[in-house]
This record gives sequence, C-alpha cells and structure tokens, in this order.
Amino acid sequence: MYIKKTKSKNFEHYSIIYNINLNGKRTSKVYENIGNYEKLKQRAGNEDPIEWLNNYVKELNIKQRENSLPIIIQKNPNKIIDKNVQSSFNIGYLFLQVIYYKLGLNNICKDISDKYQFKFDLNDILSKLIFSRVLFPASKLKTLELSKKFLEQPNFEYQHIERALPILCKENDFIQSELYKNSKKYLPRNNRILYYDCTNFFFEVECEDDFRKYGKSKENKPNPIVQMGLFMDGDGIPLACEITPGNTNEQTTLKPLEKKIIDDFNLAQIVVCTDAGLASNANRKFNNSNTRKFITTQSIKKLKSYLKEEALDLTKGWHLPGSTKTFNIENLRTNDKLIEIYKDKVFYKERWIKENNLEQRLIITYSVKYQEYQRNIRNNQIERAKKLIENNPKKISKPKQNDPKRFIETINTTEAGEVADEIHYSINQNVINEEAKYDGLYAVCTNLEDDVLEIIKVNHRRWEIEESFRIMKSEFNARPVFHSNEEAIKAHFLICFLALTVYRYLEKKLDEKYTVGEIIDTLKDMNLKLDKQYIYSPNYIRTDLTDDLHELFGFRTDYEVMLEKNLKKICKQTKL
Repeated sequence: MYIKKTKSKNFEHYSIIYNINLNGKRTSKVYENIGNYEKLKQRAGNEDPIEWLNNYVKELNIKQRENSLPIIIQKNPNKIIDKNVQSSFNIGYLFLQVIYYKLGLNNICKDISDKYQFKFDLNDILSKLIFSRVLFPASKLKTLELSKKFLEQPNFEYQHIERALPILCKENDFIQSELYKNSKKYLPRNNRILYYDCTNFFFEVECEDDFRKYGKSKENKPNPIVQMGLFMDGDGIPLACEITPGNTNEQTTLKPLEKKIIDDFNLAQIVVCTDAGLASNANRKFNNSNTRKFITTQSIKKLKSYLKEEALDLTKGWHLPGSTKTFNIENLRTNDKLIEIYKDKVFYKERWIKENNLEQRLIITYSVKYQEYQRNIRNNQIERAKKLIENNPKKISKPKQNDPKRFIETINTTEAGEVADEIHYSINQNVINEEAKYDGLYAVCTNLEDDVLEIIKVNHRRWEIEESFRIMKSEFNARPVFHSNEEAIKAHFLICFLALTVYRYLEKKLDEKYTVGEIIDTLKDMNLKLDKQYIYSPNYIRTDLTDDLHELFGFRTDYEVMLEKNLKKICKQTKL
C-alpha cells in the first residue's frame, strides 16, 4: 500500500492505494480516502500529519501481510445498484463438494469423458445436478438456472445436460461400482449388514408405455410408475439401486440386484435385512447359505395358526436379554406400575421352525413403547372414523388396508332381518379388540444364530432405508418425474441416488446431530453477498450447525469480510 496525494490549485487530497490482480491483470484500487489536509490533521491529533499517515500505511501493510487487514467498503446512498448484476452466491454446496471429490466422482467423470471423447464438462454437469438436487431440486432446465446461485458458476448449457443423461444411464453400473470402491477409501463401510427395500415414483401422464407402467403406487396415485430397489449398508449409506418398470413384482427385484453387487462389489459375508413385503420364500432361500444370511420382518397374522397362537400368548415363555428368568407379561397391558418399570425393555420368545423346506428362527418381541405407539395410532384413527360417521357418512366406502374406515360397521337391515330404509354406521368394537391382540408384538425370521438383542438392533435400523426414500421424494423432489425417455428416467434416479449418498455422508460426518430439514435449510441459506468486485460478506445466520460444518471441513466462510482470492483458495481446497 502507498499514499497517493492529489493536488490542485486550491485543493489537496490524500488517499491510500493498493494493487490487486483481477482476472489476470494488475490494477490499482483505493483502499481508503483520507480526505484533505484539514481532515488529515484531525485524524493525526497531536502528531505530525504526514508522519502519522506514513506510520498508518506501515501498519496497514503489516496487517495485509498477516491477512488481518480491515476492509473499508464505501457506498453511496444516492447510487442505484446495477441492473441484472448478481450479488448473492450460495456457498453451502461447498460442504457437499468436499464429499463429492472425496468419493472420486470427478475421476469417474474423467474416465467416462475419456471413453466417449466429448468436449463438454461432465464433471461440472454431474456435480451441479447433484448439489442442486439436494439444495434446489427442480427440472433439469430449471436446474441450469438455479445452479447459477452457486459461487462457482456452471460451465455448460442445457443441451450438454441432455447429451449427458443417456451417457450416465449407460454407465450406471460402472458409476455405482466405482463409487463403492472409492467410498471404502474415504470411510470404512459396514457392508456386512445390507438393507433392501423398494418404492415407486409416479409420472404426470395418463398412459403407460414400455417402461412407465401402471402398478400398485405407494402413494395411491392412479398414474404410471417406475420402481426403485435400493440397497443400503449397515450405517445407512446407500450402496446400489436399480430402476424397473412399475408393474414389476417387487419380490423379484432383490435377487438380480443382490447378485450384481456381490459380483461387482466383491462382497463376501453379508446379512440381508428386508421388510415383510420382500420376505418371499425364494428370497429367504437365496440368502440361506454359508456366506449369505437374512433377517426379515414376519407378519404375525400370516403365521400358521399354532405359531400365531403361541405368539399371542403373553402368559408364558417370555425372556429378557441377559436374564435366565421367564416372564408373564399379560399384566403389562393394563398395569401402570409395571409399564413404568419395563417401559424401556424388549421381551422376546423364539423357536426354530421349518416352513417350505427352510429352517429359520422365529423371534417374537414385545415392548411397552411399541404397544403405546400402536394404540395411539389406532385411537387417532378411531376418532377420525367417528368424525366421518358424524359429519360425512356419504364418504364411507370399502376401506383400504390401515384405513380408519375399517373400524366402521355398516348396518343395512332391521332387527327383523328386513332391508332398512336408512343405512346406519357405528364403531365396530370387535375389529378394535382383534387388532388390540397384536399391540406391542413384532416378529422377525432369520437363519442367524446370533444374540437376539443384536438381531433386534439390526432389524430396528430398517427405518433408515424408509427415511432415504422419504428424503428422495420430499426434500429432493424426485417425483413426479417429467422425463419420458427410459435413459433419461434412469439417469434422473441415478442422480437422486448419488445426491442421497453424498448427503448421507455429510449427515454421518455431523454425527447425526441435526435433522434433514435443519441441514438442508442451513446449506440453502448459506449465502455470501458481493459488496465489491472482490469483496464478499456472509449473509446468513451463524449457528452451532454452521460452526460444526466449518470445523469438520477445515475452512471458514463466516468472517465479516471474505476476499475473492481467499474464496478461490477455499474452492480449490474442496476439490482435493
């Protein structure tokens, strides 16, 4: 920095100048306008004005070398801001970018680019599509515009996205396989336990085609759907996914994808955990070997009568993990004191059974918490059924599974057996009593001989794969899907899968301290305001979450002022 003195016939002005490199060119900028000699004297106080000014510049140069130089921003209250000039930039994506590069997705893109020899930047396209899917989910066309919110601007056009999607589809297996290999180098993976589940996604179209088919929609939509099968590891990190037509029987989707990941990912000893909907006998037998085991939810209602009777008997045969005693837990249904004592306990009974030439271990569990959960849900549904009878009986029709209308009894005849003039509705207490028998009870089947408590813990984490589907559908807006081409559809869900993987790693680094909404909303709101061409200031609220992010990832974006050169260093750091 140096002093610039401007003189005219009746005027003398002092300012402090510094040099800066902008876009590869060296230029001079005014750091601070001191003013005329009279103002300089006021600033100097009792010191010699020129000597004070020289000392002041020396101090500024020292602070500049130490990177602690205060930034002075001068603004004119009478000047209107420039038209069509962006002044706010999102930097929340930088934390996702660190993980993106740690997972080697950039190198995967390079390998694909070398194979096809195209000129557009596949890495920039894929990274922006992933970051936008997490933070600003929208159509591919809208994503191009929204990605301009990021500090690092997109280096591609919409036509390049359209050309990239079919290639991503063709290289789907390669991308997932390489991602798994890279992920093991990033953090250890719990790939002994694998969770599998299916969901489907609807399209805003009326007619089905070769890929988008009518099927049983999870959201009860009448539109054509496609189906996603998803494997997740024991820590909740996505492992692999496959998209199939919407009319595919979900029970048939497990074996092909499992065979693929066993071969491509070189997996050895695994335990596959599924819900009851995927617990076909064929799937159980497939995972009944020396290297493959299963844990699957078992519907108590669908057990053979003698097994169901044994499961519903609360008076004998119940154990607590770590205890040799047996318990009669019938009184837990009504005894408040016992409920308080055992509210955090899980009781169990077990036996080996042979069904369809398959030996498996049936474990029935009972817990007060699960009992209360089921009762609360049922009581809320009964209240809804009562309101429906009272306010809108015309809407009472044949109930679907778990519909509150299942508790409504329809009376069409008189006591004499004649057809009644009016239909009468009431709450069916018999249905309530029948369902109450199962309160607190839960069953799994397995071919493992491990400790019961460990099996229960493994099965309990199945909620994470269900949450993964919810994140994709709600936070990532993965549906409805607006693509019609099969390649584009599969590429869309590959991007959703990759976005979920990157997000889950971020969540894991944060030690699962924050909710999905808290994390995504915070990243969305982490913006910098461009005050001058090279000076930015944070335009977000500093919180415990932002502090944790900065500490975990080794850089900070929450200084009062951020210089462009320092931000470039941070961007480079996130790509190491």
